[in-house]
Amino acid sequence: MNYADLHNPHDLLLIANVWDAASAVAAQEAGYQALGTSSAAIASTLGYEDGQGMPFDELFYMVTRIQAVSKLPLSVDMEAGYGDSAEEIAANLRRLAQTGVAGVNLEDSRVINGVRQLDDASDFSRILSTVCDALRSENCRLFLNIRTDTYLLGHKDALQETISRGQRYKAAGADGLFVPCLTSEKDISLIAQASGLPLNVMCMPDLPSFDRLKRAGVSRISMGNFVHSAMQSTLSDIMHAIRSRQTFEGLFSDENNR
Repeated sequence: MNYADLHNPHDLLLIANVWDAASAVAAQEAGYQALGTSSAAIASTLGYEDGQGMPFDELFYMVTRIQAVSKLPLSVDMEAGYGDSAEEIAANLRRLAQTGVAGVNLEDSRVINGVRQLDDASDFSRILSTVCDALRSENCRLFLNIRTDTYLLGHKDALQETISRGQRYKAAGADGLFVPCLTSEKDISLIAQASGLPLNVMCMPDLPSFDRLKRAGVSRISMGNFVHSAMQSTLSDIMHAIRSRQTFEGLFSDENNR
């Protein structure tokens, strides 16, 4: 099945967000249909801050290692594209597409002096349109899942701003709309209907059940870096336990070997 066909109103696509080869293998063995990288998780794994703190070449290497152990469709979290111009972003996406990557996430915000800020919608739309034109002129097929950070950043009129941006991004060539931190079923339904794009929401503590999300019009659910964070928390607990208890017995308990 074509990767784009997995985004449909009849079946939710649950993306397993991974950060290295081992997590990709675990997701594949668990029966997931598709993988997505988490930029925050990969950055943490490599010792960088999220927000394009790591060089693109290092992200690219991690992508190739994930692809080496899994044949599942892979979407790469490209943050703001790892470039300052549409040409640089398109070149990076072209490089990923040549490895067989199925899609990417691109977001309309950037971390500037340690603070994440929304891009101007018109400026971002122009860049996106140029990127889409460049890729399609070379028959470079990638599912472009465009992330808007209106809810993540607490925009004062998040619903209307999200709808407006979603419509702009569709006109510019987006294939999907990703709205992290969106949890209201009413807002989800309105955005899904008005944007005209497959809607992607993200794991959150108060996110509705998958059945309710499906009824509200969601096409895709992703995990962000929450699974990686849970793994890191467990790792930290184990390290502290070994040092404080002065024994390795806890490593071999049923709880740690499930």
